[in-house]
Amino acid sequence: MGVPAVVEVEQLRKSYGRVERLHGLSFEVQAGEILGFLGVNGAGKTTTIEILEGYRPRDGGRVSVLGTDPAKATREWRNRIGLVLQECELDPVYTVRETLSMFARYFERPTDVVATIGAVGLHEKSEERIGRLSGGQKRRLDVALGLVGDPEVLFLDEPTTGLDPVARREMWTMIEGLRSAGKTIFLTTHYMDEAEHLADRIIILRAGLIAAQGTAEELNATLGYHTEITFESSPGFDVARLRVVLGSNVQLEGSVVRFKTNRVQDDLTVLLEWAKGERVELGKLQAIRPSLDDVFVKLAEEAPASAQGLPRE
Repeated sequence: MGVPAVVEVEQLRKSYGRVERLHGLSFEVQAGEILGFLGVNGAGKTTTIEILEGYRPRDGGRVSVLGTDPAKATREWRNRIGLVLQECELDPVYTVRETLSMFARYFERPTDVVATIGAVGLHEKSEERIGRLSGGQKRRLDVALGLVGDPEVLFLDEPTTGLDPVARREMWTMIEGLRSAGKTIFLTTHYMDEAEHLADRIIILRAGLIAAQGTAEELNATLGYHTEITFESSPGFDVARLRVVLGSNVQLEGSVVRFKTNRVQDDLTVLLEWAKGERVELGKLQAIRPSLDDVFVKLAEEAPASAQGLPRE
């Protein structure tokens, strides 16, 4: 028998009045995994997370987090999970160390406060009042508060929203370090590049249903191709001649030639050899891989009729 998943969800359902928000979700999260949980506003992400955290009741299905039903959460169970909310209003007059020390008292086996402050990169700000911290530093403190109980599972709800590019990259490095330390991370984000960079596996939620799941590479492949090749043609370019060697999917749009392929190296070799033989200049040649943004937009555009009329979360 295999090792049980850290998070197990089977046929999860939740309704608000007559409107069903979650329509029978089923998924698992393995130990040490970063799961990216994505979806447009109103898809059901917040509802799902709050059920997993034990803060919202469900109407149907089975949920297990660390072998416990969150609806029957005990203090011992809560000591094993960590929460980093989208927004956390902390008293601005307390210092970083004072705040973390106060939160540490809520847990049975808290981590060392000084070590936790250092782990999130705030060692030099330990005695700084919260009101004087930058946005990125405050977000690091939020993560420290989620870690101070030494959780086995950490829920990160949009951890980099509002951060500048440098602060976002620093947060990514920190999250990768948590995975290396063996933490299981349930990550929600609106940044597709963030999910693509951090998540071992991704679930895209749409109108209370799982629209797609897999690795970023697997999701990108659902578009039916892996890469688009583009270049600028020279005056008098005959696209018909290129179609003979590459196929009918070669398109000419103004001066830009483009075609899609899942055989990048082979087709680029054919293209370059053809261009050399024909003495054709391939200006601004690019190989553009599809991104998670493309997958996300495609799925959002294909929202089913059941999504119509759903209230926003």
